[in-house]
Amino acid sequence: MKNDPIVAEVRKAREKLAARFDFDLDAMFKDTRKRQAGATRGTTLPKSRHLRPA
Repeated sequence: MKNDPIVAEVRKAREKLAARFDFDLDAMFKDTRKRQAGATRGTTLPKSRHLRPA
């Protein structure tokens, strides 16, 4: 399998982030929620696209 530089970069970033929180998933999740709560931009979901019966 070839080494993909993008995959390597993502894995390196993931490892760096996990190390910052001592590989504690709960701490990473809490930090994410805290940053989301402080975000000034809202989230917009796409409209639901229900299929009509034929």
